This record gives sequence, C-alpha cells and structure tokens, in this order.
Amino acid sequence: MEITLVQALLIALWTGLALAGSLLGIYSNRSLVLSFGIGLILGDVPKALTVGAIGELAFMGFGVSPGGTIPPSPLGPGIFGALLAITNPNIDGQTAFSLSIPFAIAIQFAITAINTLMSFSPALAKKAIVEDNDKKFTLYANLSFLLQLLIGAIIGFVAAISTSSINQMVNMIPEFITNGLSMAGAMIPAVGFAMILSNMIRKENVAFVLLGYILAAYLEMPLMGVAAFATFFAIYEYQRKSDKKTLEITEENDERMEFTDGI
Repeated sequence: MEITLVQALLIALWTGLALAGSLLGIYSNRSLVLSFGIGLILGDVPKALTVGAIGELAFMGFGVSPGGTIPPSPLGPGIFGALLAITNPNIDGQTAFSLSIPFAIAIQFAITAINTLMSFSPALAKKAIVEDNDKKFTLYANLSFLLQLLIGAIIGFVAAISTSSINQMVNMIPEFITNGLSMAGAMIPAVGFAMILSNMIRKENVAFVLLGYILAAYLEMPLMGVAAFATFFAIYEYQRKSDKKTLEITEENDERMEFTDGI
C-alpha cells in the first residue's frame, strides 16, 4: 500500500495535534488514540487498533516510570507501528509493535531534548508579565505547545513518507527473525503487566491475582467474566473494611463514654 501526499499531510496534522494535546491535559498522546487516527486516514482501523491495543497493554507498565526513567514515546507504536501493520501485509500486529520500539525510544529522546530547551520559557513569560507585554507573554506561554505541534507534525510526515523504505528493509529480514519479533511483541504486554504489578501488588492481594490467573488460563473464562469476579471481590472488600472501621469507631466512642462516666 502506497501512502499519498494528502494522507501523509493528514497523518502529520494528526500526530502534531495528538502530541501537543497532551499538554492540555487530555490523553491524546496514547497508542490507541494515535493508531485509531492512522486507521481512519488509511482506511484500516482494525489493523491499526491491533497495534494500538498491544501498545496500551505494554505501556501500562512502561508508564510507571520508576525513579527518574522516562518510558518510550507512544508515538512509536501509535504511528510507526500502525503504519507498518497497515502497509505491510507480511507482518502482524505483534511484529509491527516490536519494530516500532526503536522509533519510540528515539522519539522520546527528541521530545526530552525539546522540553529541556524549553525550560527557559516560564521565566521569559514571567518577565513579559512584569514588562506588561501581552504579545510576548502569549508567545512564551504557548511556545511549548507550538513546538510540540511542529515536532509531532514532522515526525508524522517523516513516518508516512518513509514507510515504503522501512517496509523494504523489513521484507529483507529473515523469517526466523520476524517470527522472533512477533513472539517478543506478544510477550511485551505481559512484561508491562508484570512491571505494574511489581509496583502495585501487596501480599494480601496475591490470592486475588492467582485467582484471576486461574480463571483466565485454566478455566478459560472471558476477560469480562474475570472483571465481574474482580468487581464482586472489590465491593465485598470495600464493605468489609467499611463495617470494620464503623465498628472500631463505635467501640472507641463506647470506651470514651465509659471513661467519662467513671470520672
């Protein structure tokens, strides 16, 4: 599949708006959102969402960002991965996701560099307020947004026009390596879940994690069924703790009343 100039420009616009939109507090810079736009532009939403969904599962753990680390950019699977999955019939969603990770890391380096360069803009905006210069303040206050919009558009356009060249290189990869990339792409979401569980799980919740695994892996219960089980236990646990807390408060009040009566 060849991407036309109009489609490349639409992809550039979509990528820029999605990247800059994250500065407005909306979740536009997500793999699923980015890939959905690519699917609409290229006319193949299911394939695009396949890569986007894998990216969301993986980035669920990557987004934890332990310490000072920064996860790869969702633009990797959301843009490059979706483009590869749609334009190359020889690769599946898992392989496309694996191939997009290097782009995700490179893009994040570029975005981090831009944010570092823009660290001076708040000081300049404050200076413009002191000088009562509305035009300068408006420029400096929106400079980060405008740069993110521009950089996103450049990334989207370059990704679109270079897709054919990337596909040629991908088609030169031996089949056993492609199969390995597909397996790696299928495993990365599990790594994402493991990363987030390592930060969230507590020893009193281990039994529920094992129950969910048994229901899904051995009893082959659909995910909605597992979610229903989880909802039941969550409600039960919430009510149990609420009743326990109410009982403790009541007992504490009774002890205070007894102590007061004794005095």
